[in-house]
Amino acid sequence: MSVNITVHVRKGEPIDRALKRLKAKVDKEGIIDDVRRKRSFETAAQVQKRKAKKLTKAWKFMKAEARANRERSN
Repeated sequence: MSVNITVHVRKGEPIDRALKRLKAKVDKEGIIDDVRRKRSFETAAQVQKRKAKKLTKAWKFMKAEARANRERSN
């Protein structure tokens, strides 16, 4: 796994803000989750459970977004 994430510190920008942007990029890419998952062997049952949990979360998000769109249109 090779990931190249860069954050350029702007002139006069506090380091804290640049670190916050870096953390946001790393979270968006899912690097930390990937490293934690690859730290030890994951059985087929664990993989299946993790993927089901991810799909459930995505499904709930889609339902909530559809509900919000319906309310906006009314």
